[in-house]
This record gives sequence, structure tokens and C-alpha cells, in this order.
Amino acid sequence: MKLKILFLLLLAVYPYIYAQNNLQGTVTNLVSGEPVIGATVYFPGLEKGELTDLDGRFMFKNLPAGNHKIVISSVGFSTFSDEISIPSSGSFDLSLKPSAIEMEEVIISTPFHQLQSDNVMRVARENVSTLNRKGAITLTDGISQIEGVESLTTGLGIGKPVIRGMSSNRVLVYTQGVRLENQQYGDEHGLGISSKGIQSVEVIKGPASLLYGSDAIGGVLYLNPERYASSKATKAEIDANYFSNTQGYQGSAMAATSGEKFKFLARGSYAAHSDYETGDGERVTNTRFNEKDFKAGIGYQYQKYKGDLRYNYNRSNIGIPEEMGIQSTQKEPLLPFQEIDNHILSLDNKFYFKKSSIDFKLGYQFNNRREFEDEHGHEEEEEDHEEEIHEEEEVHEGEHPALEMHLETINYNLKYNFPKFGKFETIVGIQGMYQTNSNLGEEILIPEAETTDFGIFATTHLHLKKWDFQGGLRYDFRNLESQEYGHDHEDEFIPAIDRNFNSINGAIGAKYEISESINARLNLASGFRAPNLAELTSDGAHHGANRYEMGDPTLDNEQNFQIDLSVELRNEHFETYVNMFHNNVRDYIYLNPTGEIIDNDLVFQYTQNNASLYGTEIGAHIHPHPLDWLHWESGFELVHGELEDGENLPLIPANSLTNTFRIELEGEVVKKKYAFLRLKNVFNQNRVSTFETRTGGYSLLGAGFGGTFDLNGSDLQFTISGNNILNKTYISHLSRLKPDNIANIGRNISFSLNWFL
Repeated sequence: MKLKILFLLLLAVYPYIYAQNNLQGTVTNLVSGEPVIGATVYFPGLEKGELTDLDGRFMFKNLPAGNHKIVISSVGFSTFSDEISIPSSGSFDLSLKPSAIEMEEVIISTPFHQLQSDNVMRVARENVSTLNRKGAITLTDGISQIEGVESLTTGLGIGKPVIRGMSSNRVLVYTQGVRLENQQYGDEHGLGISSKGIQSVEVIKGPASLLYGSDAIGGVLYLNPERYASSKATKAEIDANYFSNTQGYQGSAMAATSGEKFKFLARGSYAAHSDYETGDGERVTNTRFNEKDFKAGIGYQYQKYKGDLRYNYNRSNIGIPEEMGIQSTQKEPLLPFQEIDNHILSLDNKFYFKKSSIDFKLGYQFNNRREFEDEHGHEEEEEDHEEEIHEEEEVHEGEHPALEMHLETINYNLKYNFPKFGKFETIVGIQGMYQTNSNLGEEILIPEAETTDFGIFATTHLHLKKWDFQGGLRYDFRNLESQEYGHDHEDEFIPAIDRNFNSINGAIGAKYEISESINARLNLASGFRAPNLAELTSDGAHHGANRYEMGDPTLDNEQNFQIDLSVELRNEHFETYVNMFHNNVRDYIYLNPTGEIIDNDLVFQYTQNNASLYGTEIGAHIHPHPLDWLHWESGFELVHGELEDGENLPLIPANSLTNTFRIELEGEVVKKKYAFLRLKNVFNQNRVSTFETRTGGYSLLGAGFGGTFDLNGSDLQFTISGNNILNKTYISHLSRLKPDNIANIGRNISFSLNWFL
């Protein structure tokens, strides 16, 4: 009798134990009624998506119960966004309205995963594939094509993002969901991330300390890794690139497969470039670099849990240019050069409850930065360059690095998404970091140190019919403790420091729908940045920057407050927007020349003063209906920066205007054909600091075309693009080689083949 009762109980609970919350539906064209093939059906909160099949159908299995936002998008249609209840009764069928407006994507870098049109904060977003087909050589080169973003460069291999005049530690980079830590304080330190395996780039312009803590005072560059294959699907990709100017090449291969629960992805890439050639036909000695990159991911998702384990290894060998010399197309860096290993391991855990969820991210990074120098100098003559290169390579094999720094970082980020309370969505969380810096080389730039970060925050979003409001508060604490180096009264003595920094910051923003096609946004936000080790303790030569830097252990927090106003208009014929900002920074930290010279290098001392930056970005995109294949895009950028005493800030980008004309056509033999013509006008930069010189304006012409062949179910995509087609000789104001009157890259034609299997 007992066994019978137990058996009946098991039969009763069986459906609840093994019940699967599935969702199926069909996406069709509202006008023609035909199925929409390849539409993306995506749950932002679950980070789970599928593509519609040849009949416009889609199917999800094992969805967690509760209310979830669903986004359905396809090129040529208006993006649909709404909230649905899981489990759902019946099929979810939807008809999309044809539209010439560019397809919207979900913004991942902001906390509530909204579409751009629903977001309170305007975020710039670009697919990396779009940047690459415009001829970008590196990831940093690519992101400089986004309005309001430029690049601070030392040749081609070393580049740092500049957002509205702020760079280095004022711009926080996120990859794989964790903050990137790779000694990014130095202007001669690049990102150390390959563009291969990066799906898209999002840029938050302005203080984002509420979301990310210290170092997000100037903005955030958020790199989204490429997605896994759809459920029960396998995909692969092989691509190759060639760049005429550097005689450089890049190759990459990727494979991904997904079941109902487990997903796997792996990608390997290699790139090598020679010294770049200027418009005058001279090669800039030792701007050569090469890069190996490997990315892998394992994902798991079931009803109540989603996990994503990602790993990225990058090895970069980057020459440090010092002067114009040997003319060569060799790709092995000469002395001095950097050899950098970067390991990033991240685990993203999401736990789903009926009306709430927990997001817990863990990250581990190991950065090994080595710098090899020539102690004896080199007298290289052009006629003997081949023999000398061979001698240099022999030196590399047995050489020990003069500078070697190990940086280990553990990150954690825990967020709780509260159940909805009326129209309110609320998130609370804690973030933190533990970091150690150690030295193994003969030279010391910064001492051995430990950094501990802790932050706690809360943010909420209120959605009304015409209005959206978002705001929050955050408290951060940082302890930075370094060891003493050398002995007191010696030239290279660096005293120990033990400093605590803390700050309370907030943000509030509003979006108002003036009409169906016009939105206005106003955001007020504060941010802070604790001084880094280099600013507090530096005492040594930075070869990539050609200067001797001295820190100040008494520096205080940087604290800023920014007002950002944006107005955006969108309809079937054109889109336009205006962004205006004003950023006040208290205790801005900057380098100031002292007039001294040590070891033939000018001495620069870190100091502080109040500063302000202000400017605008204006953009327009015309796509007249019914000529939906025709596009004209225009973007204008302006930023000014000055200290409280009226002196101009250094390294502020020149104003620029970019116009792009492009066409996009569908065909039978060649699908998705496109061509573009781009003209970038950079104006004179006359507002310079005391140790800078003015930079003359210039115009750069670019063009390209491409398309996709259908090879029996696989796609072969080709791209040919040219930058600086007229081979203009010019110098960017943000080039570290400008003081030596060394020009930027001349004409470069790039060829690309991508085979999607």
C-alpha cells in the first residue's frame, strides 16, 4: 500500500520536476505575409537567442519561468521589443513591419539590457566586422572610426582609446564581462586584445563610475565576445587579411558547436606587420609588430542556470620606434621592443528565479610585460640592413628583459535583479578587485604593490509611457600599498606608500519621447578615479613615450561631474542626433615638464589642477525611401579641454568631419553587395598645451567594396578597402611620434576573405 501511494505521488510530481518551459513561434512580414528568414529572436536578460528558419519559425527550450523581455530584429524591419510571460500559452507569432531604419541591437554595457531607443543613456555601438571592412588594421584603429572616439598611438602596434579627450586610466575597458587590467596606465601600452573573436564594441561616453567604479571617469569601452552557435547547430569560419602598406597579413580560424545545454567555441589568430610607410615613401623604423591570439568558450544553460566560461591568451611582440633609420620589410621587432603575454579567464554565472535573478562574474588575469633594450646602441646603415637585422635577431634569443612586470588580478561582480515593483526595475550589487604587481627585471618603473578595490551600488529604472528615468548611487573604496625600492638618499629610491581612496558617486538620467520619431535624453553623472601606481611612484624613463616620468605620492582622487544632453530623430528617410557635454574635473592629474633632462630624456612630473572638457558630436544618416540601398552618413566631432588657469590640456583630439557615401544591394550571384566612399576632414589643432606644438589639418580619402558569394550553403565574403588613397603625408595630433616629426601611415589597401561554413 505504501509503495502504491509513493508511486502515485511520483506520478503527480513528475510533470513539475521535468516540466520544460518551451516557446515556439513564427516571424512574418507584415506587408507580404511571407516568413522572415534569419531573424534574430533574443532574450536579453537570459542572453539566449535563436534564428528563424526558412519558414520563419523559431523554438526555445528550457526557459526559466517568469516575465522576460524578448527582442526580435532583422535587417530591413523595425525591431520589436516587449515583455512576455513564461510559460506561455500557445504559439508566439509576430509580424515585423518593413523599415529602412537601421536594425537596433540590445546594449549590453548598461544594466537593464535595453534597445538603444529605449536606453536612458546614449551608447555608441558598432559591429567589429563593420569596422574591419573599412580597412581597420587593429582593434584600436577600428574603434577610432566611432564618433567621439580617437586613438593615442605610437606607430600602429601601440594604440589607446581616447573618449572625448580622456584616455589611459580614465577609460575603462571591459572584455568577457570583466575589467581589463594590463598596466594600461602607460601611453606606450596597447590594448593587448585581437579584434578577432570580438562581436561588437559599445562605448559609454562620460563618467560611468556608478556601474564600473574607479577608472570609468572618462567612459567605458565594452567589448562583447562573439556568440556561440545557435542551439543544435555547428558553424565555422576561416578568414585571411592582407595589408599593402605594412605588407602585413592576418589569419584566423573559428569553430563552434551547440547542443541543447552545452556550447563550445574556439578561435585561433595570427597577425604580422612590417614597419609602416608614410606618404613620403619612408618606412618608420621598428613600428613592426606581430600577434598570436587564442580564444575559447564553454557555455551551459538550463532552466534555472546559465554559465559561460571564457579564456583569451594573447602574445604580442611590438617594436618601440625611436628614430627614422633602417628601411626594411622584416617583421621581427628590433631593439627596443615589448613582448607581452595576456591571459584572461572569466566565468559568468546567472541564476534565474521566478521574478528575479542573480548575476555573478569572476575573472582572473595575468599580464606579463617584458621590455628588451639595446644597452650598447646600434649604428645601422641602409646598405647593410639585412646583415644587421640578422644580428639583432641573434641578440633577441639570448637577451634577458631589462624590464619585466607581472600583474595578477582577480575580479568579482555580484548583482541581484530585484522582482519588478510596478514600473520599477532595480539592481543592487557589489564589485571588487585584488591585484598584485611584481618586478623581475633589472629596471623598475613602478614598485611592487597590492591594490584592493571594493564597491557597492544600487540603480533603478522607471518606465512610463513617454518618460524613462534611471538613477543610482555607489560607494567605492581602494587601498593601494607599495613596497619600498632602493635605499634612502639614492637616486633611484622609491619610498613605500599606503594610501586609501574612497568616493560616493551618483547618476540620474531621463529620456523623453517627444514624438514617435524624436527622443531627448539628459544625463547627470559624477565619477572618480584614484591615482594609479605610475602617477604616485614613477621614477624612470618611458622609452615608448620618449620621456622621464616622476610621480607624486601625495596626489588625490580625480572627481568629475558631467552634463550630457542628446536629441535624436529617426524616421524612414533619415536619422540625426546631437550630443552636447560639459565635463568638470576636480584635481585632474597630468604630466608637466620640469625643464630638467635625465639620460637625454626630458623630465615630466605628475601634478594636479582643476580642468574642464566640453564639446559635441553631431551625426546624420540619410537613406531615402524607396531608395533603401542608398546611404549618406555624416559625423562631426568637437572637444576642447582646458585647465582652471586657462591653459589647454594636452593630447586633445582635433575637430573632425567625416562624410561617407555607401550603397548596399542584394543580388543572386553576389549577395549583400556594397561599396563606400569616405572623406575625413581633420581641422587644425591650435589649442595646444605649453609643451605641444600646433598640428595642421588634413583630409583623408577612403573607399571600398565587397560582397558575399553563396557556395552551396556556405558564404564566402570578400572585401577590398583603401585608406588614405591619395597617399597624404600627415601627422595626427595624437601621435606619440609627432615631436620627432614622423608622419602617420600612408596609402593602405586591404584585402579580406571570410569563409563562413
